[in-house]
Amino acid sequence: MKKEFLLASVLAWLDHDSRAQEATMRLLALFREKESRDELGIGAIRDSIADQLFPGTSTIQTRLRYMLFVPWLYQSLEEKRVPAKNFSRQADLLERKLLAYLRTSEDTSGAFGKHSGNNLKRLPSAVYWAGLGRWGIRKGETSQESYHQRIDEFYQQRQRIARKERHERDRGDDVDFDMWKSVDFWHPGLPSAPADFPEISSFSLTREEALFICDQIQLNCEGSLLAWLALNSNTVDVSQPWEHPDLLRCPPEIKELLHHARLFSEIVHVSALSYNLQLAEKKNNPSLIDAYQQRYAQWKASVPMDDIHSWDIPAFWQQVEKPGHTITFRTRLFIERLVQQIQHSPDSLIAGDGRKLIQQREMELKGVRSRFTNPRALDQWGGHAGTSRLIYRWNNARILLRDLWVGMGAQDDVES
Repeated sequence: MKKEFLLASVLAWLDHDSRAQEATMRLLALFREKESRDELGIGAIRDSIADQLFPGTSTIQTRLRYMLFVPWLYQSLEEKRVPAKNFSRQADLLERKLLAYLRTSEDTSGAFGKHSGNNLKRLPSAVYWAGLGRWGIRKGETSQESYHQRIDEFYQQRQRIARKERHERDRGDDVDFDMWKSVDFWHPGLPSAPADFPEISSFSLTREEALFICDQIQLNCEGSLLAWLALNSNTVDVSQPWEHPDLLRCPPEIKELLHHARLFSEIVHVSALSYNLQLAEKKNNPSLIDAYQQRYAQWKASVPMDDIHSWDIPAFWQQVEKPGHTITFRTRLFIERLVQQIQHSPDSLIAGDGRKLIQQREMELKGVRSRFTNPRALDQWGGHAGTSRLIYRWNNARILLRDLWVGMGAQDDVES
C-alpha cells in the first residue's frame, strides 16, 4: 500500500513538470527495450551526452514528421474550441485516427501501433512532447497534461486579445500584434497542415516543412551534432556517431564531446561484458561463458587503449555535468576506479580484481535484488543485460536526419 501511494504521488507531480515527465517516460521505455537496462547506474552520464549530441530526441522517436503531426492535430482541436473537459479524449481519438491512416500508407516504417493497433498505450504526442519544446515548435515548459487542462484559459485569453484588437482597429489605432505572443502555444511560423490532413498522411516532408524544422534545430540546438549534421551532411550509414565520415569538418567542440562519448561507451561496454560473464559463471552456463569471453577478446582487440590511457577525466566530468543531469559522487567514484582498472589492465575486469568492482557496484544499486546475492533475481536474468554499446540515440537521430535531408531535397510541390 505504501509503494502504491508513493508512485501515485510522483506521477501526479510529473503531470505539471514536462521535463521530469519526459525523463521518467524515457526511463520506463528503456526498460522495455532489449539489452538497454542500466545495470550499473550510468544512465545520467549517458543521457547528458545524448542530450548534448542530439537534443530533443529520444530512443522511442521514429519519424520526423510527427514533430508536425502533433501540433497540427492540436491546432485543429483549438480551432474547433474543444473544451478542456473533452480535450484529452478528443485528442486521443484524433491521434489514433491519424495512426490508423499512417498504418495503411505506402511507407509504414516507424508508424506507431503497427503491431498493437488500437491497443497502443503511449501515443506520439507524449513521445514527442519534450522534443517539440526543445526545438521551439511549442512554447513554454507546460506539460502535456497541463496544456489539456488549461486550454479553456487559452481560449479566453485569445478572445480578450481579439476584442482588444478589434477595438484598436475601430479607433484607428496601431494594432499591437505582440499581444498574440503570450497566447500562441505553437510557433507562428509552423507550416500549415495539408488540406486533407489527417485522412491522407505520409511521413514525407515537403521542402517548406523540412526547412522550418531545420531552422528550429539551428536556432534551438546550436552547437549540437544534430544541428551540425542537419546543415553539413547527407549520409548517415554508420553504426556509431563517431564513425561518421564528415566529422573531420565539424567544430572542435563536437569532436571533443564525441571523443569522450566514445571512450565512455568503451568502458561501459566492457563493464557490461564482465557483469554478464560473472552471471554466466554463477549460472554455470558454459556456452554463455564462452560467448562473453569471445566478446571480451573482440573488445580488447579493437579498443583504443592509447586514448583510454591519455583520457582527460576532469575534462570529461566538466563536459557531462550539465544542468538537468546530476552525477552522484558514488557514480563518479565508480567510473574513475573503472577507468583506473582498465588503464592498469583491462583483463582485470574478466579475470582479476576488477570483477569485484562490478559486483560491488551492482550490489550497491540493487541491494537485496542483486543478482549476485539473490537466487531468484539471478533466475530472472535472460542471458544478457545492458550489453549493447552506448551510441547515445544515434539510431533514432539518423532516421530523423534522413527524413529531414530527403525533405530538403524535395520539390516545392511534393505531395504531402
